[in-house]
Amino acid sequence: MRVGVIGLGSMGMGAALSLVKAGGMEVAGVDPREAARTEFAAAGGIAAARAADLPEGTEALLVLVVNAQQAEAALFDPEGAAPRLAPGAVLIVSSTMAPEDARRLAAKAEAAGLLYVDAPVSGGAVGARAGAMTVMASGSQAAMAKAAPVFAAVAKKVWTLGEAPGLGSTMKVVHQLLAGVHIAVAAEAMALGIKSGIEPQALFDVVTNAAGNSWMFENRMPHVLEGDEAPRSAVDIFVKDLGLVTQLAREVAFPAPLAAQAQQLFISASAQGHGGKDDAFVIRAYQALTGIRLPKEG
Repeated sequence: MRVGVIGLGSMGMGAALSLVKAGGMEVAGVDPREAARTEFAAAGGIAAARAADLPEGTEALLVLVVNAQQAEAALFDPEGAAPRLAPGAVLIVSSTMAPEDARRLAAKAEAAGLLYVDAPVSGGAVGARAGAMTVMASGSQAAMAKAAPVFAAVAKKVWTLGEAPGLGSTMKVVHQLLAGVHIAVAAEAMALGIKSGIEPQALFDVVTNAAGNSWMFENRMPHVLEGDEAPRSAVDIFVKDLGLVTQLAREVAFPAPLAAQAQQLFISASAQGHGGKDDAFVIRAYQALTGIRLPKEG
């Protein structure tokens, strides 16, 4: 099977490498960054700088770019991937986007004679490289069947939420409400403890062995303890994703005060110049308010 992956970032690279490791597929990866292409080619993949350079006759295309605008451009712009795809190829679009954008892209795919799976993912860079992502998918039976070999290589669990495009994206937006709020409150707890005189490592050790722990606290707060700002997922990602949450809430007349407050904290950290840093460093918003020193800062 001839498969392509557009976007060799933290999630896309892991997914592309998992496809190569799975065997039985010719895998092409698209990314404008030379370093990403070099890494992927060294692992046995076919590297391309542009979607228009995908091998002709690609049968399945996994899209892992930042947002709907990037996904649409990568697929349907004049330099996009659509002309390189085989008739009836399946688009597996895993970018986090508003449900209405997923429905719009699915309609464009159908008009081009392509299948479409609305397939946001979770699991982080580690899960992607382990072939253990969680997929929240919606699409026709034909689209899901054609995407099955790709999912088998990159996912530990595929949740099929229905046939209508947009259901997968709706699930991901709801999930991101939890993820964003959990990161923000993890930072708040760490900052409060530091301000109150608790040694940060002791605070982490106690919380991760007590009932107040969360997956996000345990996963993200080590970045703060180590002073490691390298983005696995950046502050600005949650500015965007929590914006999708509040947009969906408005559309269905649903109050979402915790999501709205968490978004303001991420916006605050971004406004201070931390938007490209790891999302754990939303804690910089609390640092600016309270003057705390984070670990590794003396």
